[in-house]
Amino acid sequence: MKVYIKSLVFTGMLILVGGGLFLYSGVYPIGADTRHNSLTYWLLETLREHSVARAASDLSIPSDLNNSNRLLSGGADYNDMCVSCHLKPGMSESDFTLGLYPTPPNLSETAAEHGHDHASRADHDGALKRQFWIIKHGIKASGMPAWGPGHDDERIWSMVAFLQRLPELSAAQYQILSARDNSIDE
Repeated sequence: MKVYIKSLVFTGMLILVGGGLFLYSGVYPIGADTRHNSLTYWLLETLREHSVARAASDLSIPSDLNNSNRLLSGGADYNDMCVSCHLKPGMSESDFTLGLYPTPPNLSETAAEHGHDHASRADHDGALKRQFWIIKHGIKASGMPAWGPGHDDERIWSMVAFLQRLPELSAAQYQILSARDNSIDE
């Protein structure tokens, strides 16, 4: 039993020293123009998905998410704050999407089309909660900012409402729904 414990401690120390040497060596390519290896990418994706799902699980979805005023408000905010990274109908790339890694999903496409098919989490309410949480809190080291400090929950829920309709919109419909009426005080 003593030999087993000593071996376990030695292995743990070896992993810590090896990890420290790796961190300080600078050999990992950190540039956004170099893709992660498949293990690193899997670890980051898994951590993000499970962390967001846990953090968002207790949120309450407003009952008026389909309200047309939410759609118009969310569309204008999406156009002002999100389109350069997450695109709009008829747009396939931007300067931001070309330079960011991982590339932000094109939210004008369905989840399956933009490569974030959350089929294992088919729960629609869960998807709404995750979208709200991501918009409010952002995602570290991904380029996704936290909009919560400058936007109240109602405004963020309006963006979530707009996201539900976005993949169905034509470029002309998007233009109408995302125009901001500056003559109306918010």
